[in-house]
Amino acid sequence: MSEYTPTITGTGVKAKIQRFGGYLAGMIMPNIGAFIAWGLITALFIPTGWLPNESLAALVGPMITTLLPVLIGYTGGRMVHGQRGAVVGAVATMGVVVGAENPMFLGAMIMGPLAAFLIKLIDAFLADRIKAGFEMLVDNFSAGIVGGAMALVGVWGIGPVVSAVTTAAGNAVGWLVESNLLPLASILIEPAKVLFLNNAINHGVLTPLGANEVTQFGKSILFMLESNPGPGLGLLLAYMFFGPRLLRPSTPAAIIIHFLGGIHEIYFPYVLMKPRLILAVIAGGATGILVFIMTGAGLVSAASPGSIFAYLAVTPKGGWFGVLAGIFAATAVSFAVASVLLGFGRGKDEGEGEGQGEGEGEGVAGSEGAPTLKEA
Repeated sequence: MSEYTPTITGTGVKAKIQRFGGYLAGMIMPNIGAFIAWGLITALFIPTGWLPNESLAALVGPMITTLLPVLIGYTGGRMVHGQRGAVVGAVATMGVVVGAENPMFLGAMIMGPLAAFLIKLIDAFLADRIKAGFEMLVDNFSAGIVGGAMALVGVWGIGPVVSAVTTAAGNAVGWLVESNLLPLASILIEPAKVLFLNNAINHGVLTPLGANEVTQFGKSILFMLESNPGPGLGLLLAYMFFGPRLLRPSTPAAIIIHFLGGIHEIYFPYVLMKPRLILAVIAGGATGILVFIMTGAGLVSAASPGSIFAYLAVTPKGGWFGVLAGIFAATAVSFAVASVLLGFGRGKDEGEGEGQGEGEGEGVAGSEGAPTLKEA
């Protein structure tokens, strides 16, 4: 069960997409407090943070690579099969954590529910076949075997797949840069960011290319393709004004962490909760890049983390107008598109359905005030 998403009824395409988004939200949003905690620690204690502290900054890596994925896998497993599913889902998630170098949030959303579903099937099969007195023994060993086996699958299966996706995304972005199709790069960059491949693209592809340009021209627009805080700011503002009422109070803190702290990961769960909002950040990112090109904007170094302060710190003298224009144009477009996609806050909050599709029985039961998510 989840208090963050409404119950979805019907079997049509629209209902299936809504249900998929609801399951993503059910895994991500209950853990948003952990994301905010990680964002605060990152913004404060990393070397470029407000209060640099080497020993406290050591928390940053383990939290994003291990703690947050395991929490997501645990929550996803619990949605499918209660506490047993949660435990098995958390164990299985450790496999994808170890099997890939990038934060495995997507892998956790796959492995947690999948492992829980398997143990659910096994429990149903064994329900009437266990002799009295052996229930606890069989339950513990079956959960341990399934969890361990799925962890191995995560190491050997999901990890290499994610690594291949990361490499392909980086190569595609590099091709767009070389082909002078920079605004179109947002079509690849923004979805990749939401899947937590932002660092791989920025530091693995764009930063080296940008460093070469700096040696020739003294600045580079490539430092701004992924790190622009505008698209995320516009999305969060749209959530604050027009998002589900239960989520609106969480957005001011996320805005501070994102825009002032430069921790873009804080807004990714908001997109995963409603996948159609990826269109908003793509539109915002493309707009920002277009404005950067028109104004001749560029940075002298990578803005890390991607906060407004980091941007201003690495802006060449006299180049602030173009930089700020691109950021705020991206914010405006992302806000406008996200607001439209969120329906300007109308409909579900007043108890209205999403709409009944002809012949498909699509719709949303209930209101945002008391939403639930059916167990898988």
